[in-house]
Amino acid sequence: MSTSSVSKGCFVFKPSTKKRKIAGTEDHFTRGCEEKDGSALRYKLCKQLWDQIITDTESLQDHLNKNILDSLLDFTRKCSFTHDNSDWTAQMRASEIPTAALMLGVNVPDHDMTFQSLSELLRRSVTPYVASLQAKECGSLKLLLKRVLERAMGDVVAVDDEDEEEDTPQINKSVQCSLSMLCEWYKSKKSKDASTEINNSHPPVVVIFKDLEAFNPKVLQDFIQICSRYIYQLPLVFVFGIATSPSTIQNMLPHSVSSLLCIELFHSLSCTQQLSTVIDKFILTHKFPFKLSGKVMQVLISIFLYHDFSVRNFIKGVQVALLEHFYAQPLSVLCCEKKVALDILAHLPPKDLQRIRQLPSFKSHIEKLNKQDQVELMTNDASLKEESKKLIQSLHKYHKNYFPVLKCLHALTSTLPRYPLGKQIRELYLICLENSVWENEDYLTAMKLLKMLSKDELAAGMQRCVDILEPEKSKTMRNVLGQLKELVSKIKGLDLCTEMSPPAQDAEPILTSPLKNLQKKKTDLFQLQKTLLEMNESRRAKKLSPFELLRNETVDFFDSLVKTHLSPPESQPLNEVLYYCSSATVRRHLNAAPRTSIQAALSNPYFYLQNENLRTEDGTVSNSAPDICITYKLHLECGRLINLFDWLEAYCTVVPEAEDFGKVDEVRHARFIQAVSELEFLGFIKSTKQKTDHVARLTWGGC
Repeated sequence: MSTSSVSKGCFVFKPSTKKRKIAGTEDHFTRGCEEKDGSALRYKLCKQLWDQIITDTESLQDHLNKNILDSLLDFTRKCSFTHDNSDWTAQMRASEIPTAALMLGVNVPDHDMTFQSLSELLRRSVTPYVASLQAKECGSLKLLLKRVLERAMGDVVAVDDEDEEEDTPQINKSVQCSLSMLCEWYKSKKSKDASTEINNSHPPVVVIFKDLEAFNPKVLQDFIQICSRYIYQLPLVFVFGIATSPSTIQNMLPHSVSSLLCIELFHSLSCTQQLSTVIDKFILTHKFPFKLSGKVMQVLISIFLYHDFSVRNFIKGVQVALLEHFYAQPLSVLCCEKKVALDILAHLPPKDLQRIRQLPSFKSHIEKLNKQDQVELMTNDASLKEESKKLIQSLHKYHKNYFPVLKCLHALTSTLPRYPLGKQIRELYLICLENSVWENEDYLTAMKLLKMLSKDELAAGMQRCVDILEPEKSKTMRNVLGQLKELVSKIKGLDLCTEMSPPAQDAEPILTSPLKNLQKKKTDLFQLQKTLLEMNESRRAKKLSPFELLRNETVDFFDSLVKTHLSPPESQPLNEVLYYCSSATVRRHLNAAPRTSIQAALSNPYFYLQNENLRTEDGTVSNSAPDICITYKLHLECGRLINLFDWLEAYCTVVPEAEDFGKVDEVRHARFIQAVSELEFLGFIKSTKQKTDHVARLTWGGC
């Protein structure tokens, strides 16, 4: 469309009636998949597991926070019900504001879910007047008051834009009027709310400070002082979200202000406890088919322990791995429940069957077969489907037995001195994922320590294993449970006082005489070693008691369980279908390096802009590249200090016009200054006072 008018004017072009189709998530997923034939099915399965993670995470978070949320609800109910009682003055002075100091830990990204659940529970069962605040939206006292009124009243409140550096009495006067408006509004609403489902004649106004440490202390102090004047008319309750320590309140508020608060502490579960629960829910279970390899698990746990302690971000890492697995692995169509996987396997196209033959685990499997079976599986698709069906069933059965035995081993070894196999189950799981755990030196140490446990310690550990296996429905685990119960009954039936045989009378001189000899005279190292060996041999020659025999039998039983069921996943055929192994991809997505990406973009702008004029072969930058790319490339050729005038002349030489080649004009000068400012903003250079008209280079590789 065009216009032929000579005069200036405004022309309206109506848009086309055809609606533009917006590409959805599925379109983006299927467009870039490794193989597009089964991409729709892979997206469907991935979406199901993704939704399952979200649903289970929300329910799990509510379950973990149930105790602390119930305590907070009881606290707010107590404050609201006793506001007009005579007991109120006995509990606290009338000017004190009930305050719940909620200790949530340093895992700040997880706090939003906790406060969201708290706000919903408060509105549903205690009070409809809840104002949840963040420091970034409450930079001044007026803004803080505005947010409280808007969220408590559920309406937009207009605040006059006066100079915020006014005298304190003037600010207080303005704010008092706003709070008096809130008081009047509360009195008018109280009668209406009495007829609702909330059985509370004086529902409190709850103000939640999500990130207390980030609030301006002066703003917070003024707000508390003003609110204390209205506590007679308005039942206020504060909730402080604290990430560090309770001493934060004393550090932010002077005694004259903190004395206006009646503070009660509430502690949430530690982030490590929450992580253990999440791992048990999503990782250490056969009900969730998608699995992570040892290296991917190590990356996610390392990011958790050394970066943010955020369980929410850990779950996001699992979701990233899930998406990458279904995006890049065509055989991920089999990563689902066993019945669904077997049905999909029966209809796999020849291309996917060929992919099964190329899996490293399948190649290792057929190498153990005779030559006739190898040829049959490599050439006959029907035979391959039948064999793959058996392998899928075996893989799911492997997981049903793997995780209960893993939990039993952890229950026995997590209380041993110095924790040879780790205190947390995730540490033991990482060891089992890497290689055969029974070949690990720490495992051998743990078995020796188990053979030194007392009767009560061994019985307690065995009982924990029985409790773990009770819910299991696998036939193999039911048999193991029966054997465990039999061993537990034998251990509890032993009477050590009567059945343990006393040591022989002539054994005492054998054991004590070397020690007496050592005390009588000085010995060298060789003599000491010889004496200790004699003592050890004498102990071995001693007859074992019935308990010691039973203890050795129990430890040997667990050792056989471990060697039978805790083989590494890489030893299982078709493990690539369920396990995601690209730790580098997960690390790149979750632990990004922005400096590296920026340098790559400045060095090779074609990779991002996809403009053919920017394509170069020898690593140079085209003169058609953006100004910042040209100045960046030129600054790499300089030393630690860069002369701005020389840099400008070099820039004008690289960016010539049709005429005045290399001349510094106003346009080029302005473009150069803007590019230099952008480099300074990105942190590649900085101003320096060492030389006039120079800047200092901050990147490595200079002279």
